[in-house]
Amino acid sequence: MTPPAGAEPRPERRVVLALGSNLGDRRRHLREALASIPGVTAVSQVYETDPVGGPDRQGPYLNLVVTARTPLGAHQLLGLCHRLESAAGRVRSERWGPRTLDVDILWIDGETWDQPDLVVPHPRMFERRFVLAPLAEVAPDLLPAGWERVSGRVEVVAGL
Repeated sequence: MTPPAGAEPRPERRVVLALGSNLGDRRRHLREALASIPGVTAVSQVYETDPVGGPDRQGPYLNLVVTARTPLGAHQLLGLCHRLESAAGRVRSERWGPRTLDVDILWIDGETWDQPDLVVPHPRMFERRFVLAPLAEVAPDLLPAGWERVSGRVEVVAGL
């Protein structure tokens, strides 16, 4: 990932993203998004999980966590996440509703953000087993003690 032309060069740092899908061809949505993330350094296994929050009667999610090295700023990274979601046909109609693709910024080494459109670290990442289980594979240094006690169904499924 490189910064836009004319931007002051920034040092690369680790970013951690969560990807999830519960509509359409879930594996394809994750596979295509993953292939479009430059600088990937690690990818967790794929987990099938129950939806958390949102409307009743939505299908299970496939989730994974990825780490990458990038000089992109936080809002540039957010723009990349939104472009990946749009490419998968995501329509934002209902909070925590079903979606073709959800890409969340979980962590950016050395940065915190608390703005209306972006909060980093992700405010609920340590409350969700569907984030913590794959995070344990690719960035165990970020896990809080006792994370294993966080509830939620997570099952490893065959790869993408």
